[in-house]
Amino acid sequence: MDLSNKTPENIEYMIEEIKTKLRMASGAAMQSSAFSVEQYEDIQDIYELVMKKNNLSISEVESLVLELGRLRRQA
Repeated sequence: MDLSNKTPENIEYMIEEIKTKLRMASGAAMQSSAFSVEQYEDIQDIYELVMKKNNLSISEVESLVLELGRLRRQA
């Protein structure tokens, strides 16, 4: 997938992949439509971090979820 374009579709893809990787129980609450293209770089940074790690600690998951929540509120 080409993530170089700042599109709502790419945001949706990244958010879905992050939710899958983090095994988010509350994933339904994290809708890609709640994120703005203006936060694209931040979402992409989180996506790349999550995808390159094989395992995430509980504290890492909590931090990432908090960051996604912060970005979502700004949208």
